[in-house]
Amino acid sequence: MARVGYIRVSTAEQNTDRQDLGNVDRVFEDKVSGKNLDRPQLTKMLEYVREGDTIVCYSIDRLARSIMNLLNLVEELQGRGISLEFVKDKLSFVAGEGATPNEKLMLHMLAAFGEFERSLISSRQAEGIAKAKARGVYKGATKRLPRDQVKELLAQGYNKSQVASQLGMSRTSVYRIVDELRES
Repeated sequence: MARVGYIRVSTAEQNTDRQDLGNVDRVFEDKVSGKNLDRPQLTKMLEYVREGDTIVCYSIDRLARSIMNLLNLVEELQGRGISLEFVKDKLSFVAGEGATPNEKLMLHMLAAFGEFERSLISSRQAEGIAKAKARGVYKGATKRLPRDQVKELLAQGYNKSQVASQLGMSRTSVYRIVDELRES
């Protein structure tokens, strides 16, 4: 009967301090987009939790930014006998107990707002890039090798191929970073 925390921010530069989960036995933390469920620590957490455990997450949008992903995840976890608790949203879904109509409505509404917010951010970003390109000032993002992320994923037990896949880069780049880390 463990209380397992899950924290997520969208980028490595963002701080997770505001996501206070209270008393938990273990925390899994991702620093990646919530656009899908393909996240290393989320995957590890889903493999770790057992029947009778409770997953504690700061808010619904930290677990998923897609209505479908969130609802499927909640249903899967409840089916496995795992409860969910969303601290900020003051919502709990206890395994084995049916959610009240109000709880279901709040889950759907907050999931919809999370997905809508992500859509707005993406739309604004695309609009800004298009305008910058039209003015000739957008050259695209400069490529920089994510040394800290490579080092962190390797320390977590991922192999070089998995790191390359996770970070969307070539294995050659991962090997280059590993060599640079050894030399420093």
